[in-house]
Amino acid sequence: MAGDTPQKTAIISVYDKTGLLDLAKGLNKNGIRILASGGTAKMIRDAGFPIEDISAITHAPEMLSGRVKTLHPAVHAGILARDIDSDEQELAMQKIAKVDYVICNLYPFKHTVNQVNVTIPEAVEVIDIGGVTLIRAAAKNHSRVTILSDPGDYPEFLSELAKGDVTEKTRKMYALKAFEHTADYDGAISDFFRKKYAGEGVQQLSLRYGANPHQKSAAAYMKDQLLPFKVLGGSPGYINLMDALNAWALVKELKQSLDLPAAASFKHVSPAGAAIGVPMNETERKVCMVDDIAGLETSALAQAYARARGSDRMSSFGDVIALSDEVDSITAKIISREVSDGVIAPGYSPEALEILTKKKGGKYLVLEIDEAYVPPSQETRMVYGVHLTQQRNDAAISKDTFGNIITPKGATLPESALRDLTVATIALKYTQSNSVCYALNGQVIGLGAGQQSRIHCTRLAGDKSDNFWMRSHPRVLDIKWKKGVKRPDKSNAIDLLCSGSPLLSDIEREGYEAAFEEVPKPFTAEERQEWLSKLGDVAVSSDAFFPFVDNVFRAARSGAKYIAAAGGSVNDGAVHETAEKLGITFVELGIRLFHH
Repeated sequence: MAGDTPQKTAIISVYDKTGLLDLAKGLNKNGIRILASGGTAKMIRDAGFPIEDISAITHAPEMLSGRVKTLHPAVHAGILARDIDSDEQELAMQKIAKVDYVICNLYPFKHTVNQVNVTIPEAVEVIDIGGVTLIRAAAKNHSRVTILSDPGDYPEFLSELAKGDVTEKTRKMYALKAFEHTADYDGAISDFFRKKYAGEGVQQLSLRYGANPHQKSAAAYMKDQLLPFKVLGGSPGYINLMDALNAWALVKELKQSLDLPAAASFKHVSPAGAAIGVPMNETERKVCMVDDIAGLETSALAQAYARARGSDRMSSFGDVIALSDEVDSITAKIISREVSDGVIAPGYSPEALEILTKKKGGKYLVLEIDEAYVPPSQETRMVYGVHLTQQRNDAAISKDTFGNIITPKGATLPESALRDLTVATIALKYTQSNSVCYALNGQVIGLGAGQQSRIHCTRLAGDKSDNFWMRSHPRVLDIKWKKGVKRPDKSNAIDLLCSGSPLLSDIEREGYEAAFEEVPKPFTAEERQEWLSKLGDVAVSSDAFFPFVDNVFRAARSGAKYIAAAGGSVNDGAVHETAEKLGITFVELGIRLFHH
């Protein structure tokens, strides 16, 4: 180097030796002193480039079969020293030279632990200590020191070096990459030991598969804390847990808001039904197919689930159930005879647990959730390799949410409307958007989920509400079934009758009629209209604004008396005016509730 400018120093300690010799050649060309350890030093030396061992500055040999190479004050003081007088003085007193460049990558921990039957001692031996320390020290002091942790960056580094030195912007990006490298490395180590030491449902749980059976590698885990649930029966899959955890959040919030036991029936990350424990009359019991359950009136939780399951029995087929309270034997008996994939609740009575763990030959999923668990305020997911993060939707929905009545002026909401709007709106909060929900008597009666168009949400939810109401028609309640017809087949036949779906082939008609002792007469359009005209006092909620008045007209046809929706549409005035003309109380929500 010209004049009295001190020679710059690079420390190299790499496992991945890709591009190493080109790097050494470039460093040597620029007059940079190279220090290296172990196999790195040997490879550079064998290629004929000037190289010194780390021991030249530590004056200590490698120890413990290579476990200790670079862990020494002479190394790390040289890396961490700043360009300030006090640091310069201390280095001079200890006769330590600054280090300007650190080139380091780490032992292949991921590769090792991904091998079949790798042991814990084998994994431990490839946990890099000195390399991580080198990288973190250099990255911390990146205002002065350049850290290279990716061989792919060598060409750019040498190019900038040839022009004089590495720019501040490049040092910052290398430092960021270095921190991410060590974070990923530490994450791989903790992942491995989480599986080994806290697997089997403690902090990590292997799942049967992901969203589909061919997606074999699937797990649920928590960092820094135990999983908030225990598996008491069965074995969960990925979608089971998606349903269970979303459903639990829904019923927990319903219980907190309305102070009644709550239940939800979830399918594909949206509720098929949700309800609170409002006492059921005889007709409602028949509609929900629980009129034969002894002691039903003694369990508010059982009535909540009967309502949730009974809102849309077709969609609830194969559901995951969430229950806000300890499950009693009456609720368990209802669940035991339905086609369902699993249940999540804060506890189970001994009798209930015995019933549920026998379901599906012992394979029925039974989860016990920690009622006190509160998820973090920030949530993260990955889409196509990109991490997305957002504040969790912690907006609290309660009766107080519905205080901004737009029309009619001066109107007030009865308790029943406040209750049903709360049920509908909380259900929407955990439903795939766009979504619109109709509720009555403390339960969802129709939910239109995951539609790109708002009117299609409103129509779908309205059609389901109409179907629900038609199921209370005396012709449906008085159906004479053939002996041995199963509950799902009954639900399917009732759905065909109530929806008025045409049976276009002899095969379909024969299958339908085979369920009955006496085939019920189809409803005429006039009969349907006459019965549906009795549906009223329905509460409708939307997860965002109604952009057009067609939504209001459709909701009114299914008995809507109250509508809650956010404002913000250019058509808000027309929507409010239409609601008023139809005798509907319109409440403006101060919040949008999209959920994805």
